[in-house]
Amino acid sequence: MALQGKGFVDEMRMVAMKLHTREQAREGEKEVKGPEERSISKWNPTVDGYLRFLVESKSVYDALEGIVDKPDFPCYAELRNTGLERSERLGKDLEWFKGQGYGIPGPSGPGVNYACYIQELSEKDFPAFLCHFYNFYFAHTAGGRIIGKKVAGKILNNKDLEFYKWDGELKQMLQNLRDKINKITLGWTMEEKNHCLEETERSFKYSGDILRLILSPV
Repeated sequence: MALQGKGFVDEMRMVAMKLHTREQAREGEKEVKGPEERSISKWNPTVDGYLRFLVESKSVYDALEGIVDKPDFPCYAELRNTGLERSERLGKDLEWFKGQGYGIPGPSGPGVNYACYIQELSEKDFPAFLCHFYNFYFAHTAGGRIIGKKVAGKILNNKDLEFYKWDGELKQMLQNLRDKINKITLGWTMEEKNHCLEETERSFKYSGDILRLILSPV
């Protein structure tokens, strides 16, 4: 439930951190169920699985970035050009894999399902959409970077993918987006804030389905 007197992004983060396991974050309260919820040091990633993860992730970023670029609500414009956009960089990484002789699978799994869901939300439910926007981008800059480094060390000879590079100071980009989200949500009612926070668990489920692909054998 939303709290009064705090920036709303702090509340979004608090709810999100509780949905981690203790192996993932010290604030985590969730029990380990799937292999992707265990410590990354215990993962056994595959290149094919990682490629599927990248392809499906790109489907979600394509959707998010397309939505804010052609906003159905005026406040979507505030979410453009944050510096956190990932679609173009993921495209470059997939081209690199192709140059190495890997076949690039088409998007057809959980990323496509997630992208469709986000598109549907964007047309009728901005508070819920904002929850997914926040969690997907911020997770990649935190645990996502750790995952990228560990996976690269295990299966890519420490290749530094474009997916994990940003132009400029990442910390400042994140703060700028926090400030924008806090500004957008300043006039929200408690019902709107609670509705946004309640969407966090669904965002984790969709993201977890994509993350799990890294560990899939084919």
